[in-house]
Amino acid sequence: MSEPRRLRLGAFMRPISIHTAAWRYPGGAPDANFNWPLIKRLTQKLEHGCFDAFFMADHLAVPNMPTPALKRSATVTSFAPMTLLPALAAVTEHIGLIATMSTTYNAPFHVARQFASLDHISGGRAAWNVVTSTNPYEALNFGLKEHLEHDERYRRAREFYDVVTGLWDSWADDAFLRDVESGVFFDPDKLHVLDHQGKYYSVRGPLNIARPVQGWPVIVQAGQSDAGRQLAAETAEMVFSGVGDLVSAQRVYADIKDRARAVGRNPDHIVIAPGAFVVIGDTAAEARAKKARLDGLVHPDSGIATLSVQLGFDASKLDLDGPLPDELPPTNASHTSRQKLVDMARSDGLTVRQLAQYVGAAFGSLEMIGTPSLIADQMQEWLETRACDGFNVMFPYLPGGLDDFVDQVVPELQRRGLFRRAYEGTTLRENLGLPRPENRFFS
Repeated sequence: MSEPRRLRLGAFMRPISIHTAAWRYPGGAPDANFNWPLIKRLTQKLEHGCFDAFFMADHLAVPNMPTPALKRSATVTSFAPMTLLPALAAVTEHIGLIATMSTTYNAPFHVARQFASLDHISGGRAAWNVVTSTNPYEALNFGLKEHLEHDERYRRAREFYDVVTGLWDSWADDAFLRDVESGVFFDPDKLHVLDHQGKYYSVRGPLNIARPVQGWPVIVQAGQSDAGRQLAAETAEMVFSGVGDLVSAQRVYADIKDRARAVGRNPDHIVIAPGAFVVIGDTAAEARAKKARLDGLVHPDSGIATLSVQLGFDASKLDLDGPLPDELPPTNASHTSRQKLVDMARSDGLTVRQLAQYVGAAFGSLEMIGTPSLIADQMQEWLETRACDGFNVMFPYLPGGLDDFVDQVVPELQRRGLFRRAYEGTTLRENLGLPRPENRFFS
């Protein structure tokens, strides 16, 4: 008889809340994105709640916003993930550390070396969130005049992944002898030179760091387009999906697992964890009031700014009190996120202003608003109906929203047997129930 399924929980941070008004909420910390003592305290609190991972989103440019909105959003700046996460590794013991790093604006050797280093520093708790980048302004920071075409980014990403994982396998696990008596530091027969020659990359190798503790850091992916789902099915071990309702989630879940099975992978070795924006109250009415208060702090400029990012063009130029135009400018931003908003605006008859208010307040994600018991009910339903394997929780404001979840929702999930009371192992792979990959060059 198989063991009952248990939820996997990541904390999706940027490095704090993604809500554009979180910094204005009473009791919050307006400087949270650069407040190291607070970030450290929050991560330790997540570890106390047995969270699988601290998941840090990142971007390589100030988001593509209409200028008036820049002064109103706290999500435009943050620490560099590969500076922050090693610091967090030093003050935690169990929680996984996930960092976003783009395949479009980095070199495979750099990515392989940085994540291998983080995995060693953390004792096997690193994970790489593989993104192709959606913000067209990032191109301008890297000597390009425009963002690469959507599907081309994914083709490059696939080869990028092959190079990075090949570099992680440069050394056999037992390559380093460190024999003081003989003076032999490593066995040269257990060193592999990758010598990759591909369409997009030429990388000799080997990586100048020992094989990561986990073999490979855990691979995370968030693409929702057809190309993104295929990349996830072929490479990802955790998928951050952006679905907002149960039926859609079940469809995405089945599609990615079926694709993985079709390419010869075990679908149980992919954790699918939708983003969930969670607001908690002692009563459902209190939770709704908290969300309304938070949303009321969103300045209209911020909503238009967020909408512009997701549509891929400056939405402030549109008639704000009219519908979205039938013809929208082409974009290389996320096709799936954009289409979801377009479909919602047209089906619900929303004006541009109303759509901006929605994305500025909710970021277009799944919302769970209610008591700890109601939220646990919803999470249990999603798990048991194969809509997910867990969630990447987004907190509405800090520190209160995070504290509420750890102090109230986690114990309810534990009481139902849906979530761990202690970490199962010492590495992120062990805690997620994922196998350690074999070295492709050394048996």
